[in-house]
Amino acid sequence: MRIVVAMSGGVDSSVAAARLAEAGHEVIGLSMQLHDQRAGGDAFGSCCSLDDLQDARRVARAIGIPHYVVNFEDRFRDTVVRDFVAEYAAGRTPIPCVRCNGDLKFAELVGRAAGFDAGWVATGHYARVEFDEDCRRYRLLRGADAGKDQSYFLFTLTQAQLAHALFPVGHLSKPEVRAEAARFGLGVADKPDSHEICFVTDGDAAGFVERQLPAAPAGGDVVDAAGRVLGRHGGVHRFTVGQRRGLGLASTSPLYVLKLDADQRRVVVGPRESLGRDALTASNVNWIAGEAPSGPCRLSARIRHRHPDAPATVTPLDDRRASVRFDDPQVAVTPGQAVVFYDGEVVAGGGWID
Repeated sequence: MRIVVAMSGGVDSSVAAARLAEAGHEVIGLSMQLHDQRAGGDAFGSCCSLDDLQDARRVARAIGIPHYVVNFEDRFRDTVVRDFVAEYAAGRTPIPCVRCNGDLKFAELVGRAAGFDAGWVATGHYARVEFDEDCRRYRLLRGADAGKDQSYFLFTLTQAQLAHALFPVGHLSKPEVRAEAARFGLGVADKPDSHEICFVTDGDAAGFVERQLPAAPAGGDVVDAAGRVLGRHGGVHRFTVGQRRGLGLASTSPLYVLKLDADQRRVVVGPRESLGRDALTASNVNWIAGEAPSGPCRLSARIRHRHPDAPATVTPLDDRRASVRFDDPQVAVTPGQAVVFYDGEVVAGGGWID
């Protein structure tokens, strides 16, 4: 098969490309330029940098495949960065990696692959895809390595995209991937993983938001659940639900952010036991099967990437929404984050927490 591989310059996508080439496929490496590499400041990140593009090029040369760099700067800014800034300014906590992986990379690369007359797009994600012969649909599954599973970031994928998707390292563990890289003689075998938001180079999300907006969001009151004013804050974009540090309050017991009200410019705080929520509503829900279940269903739901799955009843609603009621309260359910639904190893779907 002719396969386009998204090559980030990291070990996972490099091994994905190498394994496919070794298997005899015609592999074409594509790297996405997401930042203006000539600029400074926020333009350089911990991934997708000029060094990463060079690493991808060297890997492609080592395994004997063609390699191209495609410019996605405008799409990345419009799809990922602007959403990130708008969400923080609205008192929500976004996940740019979901927007980047599903809404940008797969959406764009499937089209680019067609331009190369390639029927498949492969990435280095720790996830799996399979075709269910009984229901004639594609299924998205967790990666075999539970510690590296990245299916949470891929819940927006559609049947049309999964029909063209390959995850060549999804059945491997991270140590196995590094061992494969060493076997192929790839220079990225020991390259560290990237964990930061690539365009927030100093880790200061609030500062990044302020630099992107014409005027920084105004400050307001810090209040308790009864509305009593406890202090002042410098903008709701500086906080997230569950946050404890940086509140600037003197208290005899620890206080946590319970809620952000951007309209009233209020940060509501309270004790940890007030963080529990037994229900949420999600919007822009994507059901991997291509259609919503006919009624309530028992699934497990994950409210953050590293949060344990929790048993829940998920009920589809109109306008691509869903209600989720947990068996047990979940700590720090955060608007703007994703809630992803699982049926065992299978990703049923997911949406954005309202």
